[in-house]
Amino acid sequence: MFPHALTLKAKFFPRVLAGALLTLICASPARAWWDGEWTERKKITLDIPAAAIPEAVSATPVLIRLHDGNFSFTAVKPDGGDLRFVAEDDKTVLAYHVEKFDPLLNEALIWVKLPDLKPGAKASIWLYYGNAGAKAVRADDPKGTYDADTVLVYHFTEHGAPAVDASGNGNNSANAGSFADDAMIGSGLRLDGKSLMTLPVSPSLAWADGGVLTWSLWFKPTALPGDAIIFSRREGRNAFVIGADKGMPYVEISGASGPQRATASAPVTVNAWHHLAVTAAGGKITLYLDGDSVATLAAALPALNSAAIIGGDSVMAAGTTGLVGEVDELQIAKVARNASFIKLAASVQGGAADKLIAFSPEELPKDWLSWLKGGYFGIIISSLTLDGWVVIGILMVMSAISWVVMLNKISYLNGLSRGNTLFMKEWGHIANDLTVLDHGDEDRTKTLGGRVDAQGMRALRSSSVYRIYQIGSSEIRHRLAADRSGKVLSARSIQAIRASLDGGIVRESQKLNRMIVLLTIAISGGPFLGLLGTVVGVMITFAAVAAAGEVNVNAIAPGIAAALLATVAGLAVAIPALFGYNYIVTRVKDATSDMHVFIDEFVTKMAEYYSEPAAQSRTLTRAPFGPSEPRG
Repeated sequence: MFPHALTLKAKFFPRVLAGALLTLICASPARAWWDGEWTERKKITLDIPAAAIPEAVSATPVLIRLHDGNFSFTAVKPDGGDLRFVAEDDKTVLAYHVEKFDPLLNEALIWVKLPDLKPGAKASIWLYYGNAGAKAVRADDPKGTYDADTVLVYHFTEHGAPAVDASGNGNNSANAGSFADDAMIGSGLRLDGKSLMTLPVSPSLAWADGGVLTWSLWFKPTALPGDAIIFSRREGRNAFVIGADKGMPYVEISGASGPQRATASAPVTVNAWHHLAVTAAGGKITLYLDGDSVATLAAALPALNSAAIIGGDSVMAAGTTGLVGEVDELQIAKVARNASFIKLAASVQGGAADKLIAFSPEELPKDWLSWLKGGYFGIIISSLTLDGWVVIGILMVMSAISWVVMLNKISYLNGLSRGNTLFMKEWGHIANDLTVLDHGDEDRTKTLGGRVDAQGMRALRSSSVYRIYQIGSSEIRHRLAADRSGKVLSARSIQAIRASLDGGIVRESQKLNRMIVLLTIAISGGPFLGLLGTVVGVMITFAAVAAAGEVNVNAIAPGIAAALLATVAGLAVAIPALFGYNYIVTRVKDATSDMHVFIDEFVTKMAEYYSEPAAQSRTLTRAPFGPSEPRG
């Protein structure tokens, strides 16, 4: 029998393994995940100091720049269709639209509508991607990205075509402009002082007398002439003009009382981008440069419903010219934004964005298969078909069984080896005096004449040689008790005892080899079962290609890779089982040899000590494992 401790271990280990698997399967995700079809996500945090934004900012579009330094373009669809933005609660989907997405240059410009921002508080959103399914289609919503007060947004991404209004109000420009690559935000509009871009006349762009307004634009002058007009709008005596006088930005209002101008106190830098904004509300015009208020004018916005012009004026006075340089990101709203809104726009759209917007590392769904879902393994696992999962499931069961067998068998052999070593050490002391074997006290016989204490007896219970010794000593006591002629065993009795010892070694060999057949099944059956899964998976993949009617390596490769996973699983089952089997078989042979050697020594000592002189001679010359000789 197995030792008591080893028996408990053999019963306990499978329960622990099953409990661990059940815990993994039932484990819930560590954090909420918006949609399980999206395999990766990244947290984006906007951290604006309270001093920069002293007031709350209502829902506003924020520019998110993606590049190699903060985003992996290999994990997203080529058209960016699987991009999704979710609020910090991981439930609310945010409106967004893509200004630029270039997977070749690994660059993307995306406008995301953030919830209300509070002064001094961080705002976080989630960027989800990594969904190659049909559900992941472009979900751009330009109109939803901006609020209802935004009436015009030009990104200037058009090449040789009129500028398109991204606000959804349809206020596209009347003519095309000159394209400028690598502007402040993607592409921009190049101005030479003569070429103009005209905005349309539309109800949404009409300004009432004393109305409210927010106008903003990025501009980069390449020269600083006397009076360079950036934006103008005229209707009769009324006019609204924004320009730079010798590099100093200004806003000019004309009405019944004539022109009035507010000018910044310092010129801008040539060949550098600057954010320019103007607000009108309550009879006050405010000029902002790079997010800071630089000039104010006590005047009301005049009524205007004419075409506006970018890069010049419809009436060029003496000494004035159009802007020479580049402009980008024109936005007009029919509401006066607060200073924090303008400061935020100038900050997150400009060069300080990298300091204000932080990207966390990519995250995978936090479930028990998270470690399998990244990189190449993620592609293989996601492409695995039902038949492949069935085969791999069977192989996992086979692997678990083979590991349980190997661990239990090695533990059993270790205990057996320790017990055999202890027994042979004590047997050497009594081998030359076998009186302990015929002693009437059975407990004295079991303890080898009292040489082994209780702790040693626990170790001896694991010894196969000790169990054979017990068989031999028991036979000797019974036969000597039945034979009143003294301490003499006949040749027939010695042969009978030898037969009992041979029966004991057969039973011990059966214990040693028990369950090893499961390892041979894993060794031979694992690879064949894995190969079956691979063949079926390849057949299904090619059948799907035939049904689709076209050959696409991107569609075939994941299926083939997933099919080969079954063969890998089969080898993963067979290889450890093969090594374990060879190790265990070697240990079993050694244990069997120890038993054979002990039986030969035991029978020899018994014949010398208990046999009749004539019978002793015959017994000693008999082959250890040959047939018994008839007596007389």
